[in-house]
Amino acid sequence: MTRAPVSLTPEEIAAVRSWIIHEDASVIAFAKPAGLSSQGGRIQAHTLDDLLWAFARSNGKRPELVHRLDRDTSGVILAAKTKPAAGFLGKAIQARRLVKTYLALVSAAPEPRDGDINLPLVRQEIGRESYMRVTAFDTKGAQGSRSRYRTLADSEEGALVELQPFTGRMHQLRVHMAHIGRPLIGDVRYGGALTAAGQAAPRLMLHAAALRFPHPDGGERTVTAQPPGDFTTLAKAMGLALEHGSRSGA
Repeated sequence: MTRAPVSLTPEEIAAVRSWIIHEDASVIAFAKPAGLSSQGGRIQAHTLDDLLWAFARSNGKRPELVHRLDRDTSGVILAAKTKPAAGFLGKAIQARRLVKTYLALVSAAPEPRDGDINLPLVRQEIGRESYMRVTAFDTKGAQGSRSRYRTLADSEEGALVELQPFTGRMHQLRVHMAHIGRPLIGDVRYGGALTAAGQAAPRLMLHAAALRFPHPDGGERTVTAQPPGDFTTLAKAMGLALEHGSRSGA
């Protein structure tokens, strides 16, 4: 499907170029800011997918996103620069060969501190909103879902956890953590606390810190993105150190 080019301002072009954290002949990776939709969405503003027109070539071809992040999630997101690269990465995703590592803030350390969550999810429509909920394996529409969590640091104010999804369901990490009683701070939809250490949570406290993927040109690559200021500021207020936050799975 051919999409019409999107007209971008010089400021938008400069912004999307400033988010580049890796680029080569086949792929381009960005550190997506929180508050920016990957694709679609009802907010009448340009999405990251729209902003990729900043990289359009003279033949009208432009990079294509190969996966998504929730609007309020910051961090690593990958796009393919060529059709062969997009096909290769699409197959890699289907084969679950991409290793994604996230950082999140929760109100207390999980018990146990490290664990594997293997619980199916089902989509539920409530009004105009889509939610996911944990369900039984034999529920109609149930999708197998598996996540791993690891506590990196904790204090009286909460904990920093590392999360890895082994499947790619909508809101998977958020729902799995809520199910074990540790919803992510700032996650209004799934019961997360709206404050931490006496401060308002500026958003959903989830950051895509690292992505390891098979490269279309051979071998593997890992791209990383440091947590943005709103995440680090709240973590510091909670007495949580981030120095070793994105090492595993990277």
